Amino acid sequence: MSVPLVELIDVARYFDVSPPWLNRVIERKPRQILRAVDGVSFAIEKGETLGLVGESGCGKSTVARLIVGLYRPTRGEILYNGRQVDFSDPELALRRTMQMIFQDPYASLNPRWRVKDIVAEPIRAHGLAQTPAALAAKVVALLEQVGLAGADGAKYPHQFSGGQRQRISIARALATDPAFLICDEPTSALDVSVQAQVLNLMRRLQRELGLTYLFISHNLAVVHHIADRVGVMYLGRIVEFAPTRQLFASPQHPYTRMLLAAVPDLAMTGTPRTAVGGEVPNPLDPPTGCAFHPRCPYANERCRREVPTLQAIPGAEPGAGQVACHAVEEGRLAPLAVAVP
Repeated sequence: MSVPLVELIDVARYFDVSPPWLNRVIERKPRQILRAVDGVSFAIEKGETLGLVGESGCGKSTVARLIVGLYRPTRGEILYNGRQVDFSDPELALRRTMQMIFQDPYASLNPRWRVKDIVAEPIRAHGLAQTPAALAAKVVALLEQVGLAGADGAKYPHQFSGGQRQRISIARALATDPAFLICDEPTSALDVSVQAQVLNLMRRLQRELGLTYLFISHNLAVVHHIADRVGVMYLGRIVEFAPTRQLFASPQHPYTRMLLAAVPDLAMTGTPRTAVGGEVPNPLDPPTGCAFHPRCPYANERCRREVPTLQAIPGAEPGAGQVACHAVEEGRLAPLAVAVP
């Protein structure tokens, strides 16, 4: 059995968002801990694309930052190619093999640098070019690889459109010849037509370079287009995990059904849907038991009391998917079939 390229084992990240000590003493308030990620486990195989979806604030971007070392986990293990990630190690080889594409191309590029310097910086930092001529040639090759011209390296980021800026971000991410890319909503700030161009570029690069992606998005249509498997997050936990086609054809968790019901679909016009009310709970004071129970029309007393764990979907083949829901476990949810394009 092959070793997954990336594996997270019970990873959590808590943030202390308490007021200053003196304020707490005067106001007699306890410390406030934000559980941004609370026990996430999954594995990404080499060459596949794992989609991570959920509403804003569910912890998707925090997971990405934990993997690349921007945050340190409060508990749990992050393994890369079977080896535990330790970014305090001065050896930069591990850092070089994983890169990140950020959400906003307008904010992730230095406006005072020319594009050739932006793309060349990772190459310089890791000592991947021996001479200035080799460095310049590699930058031109990277720009052409993402659909830009080599002469574009002399321009500044403000001279490009949003889609072109994201191509520059992709070129910078590819500069160190990585095996794993974390894409944190890379198309959310782009027009729909430009989104399709960037997604097709990413799929082509994956085929040509053998890349592995963690693709984070709140846009289920984008995830359906690019991901092999999908994990659904809610308040720092994964509530459902399944192959893409299975998740879209037969969603199990009520929250997954809510997300899919929110996707515009002309074929579903007039079809009655089970409403899911309420708002996302305050992450500083999450509900007891299942975090989704205040919004779930199927919740019972067990849901309010006991936290569900990820288990195999009842009746499904081994490895077909997992869901964390008492109602699914007890058979209280009728199967839901959705037409998949």
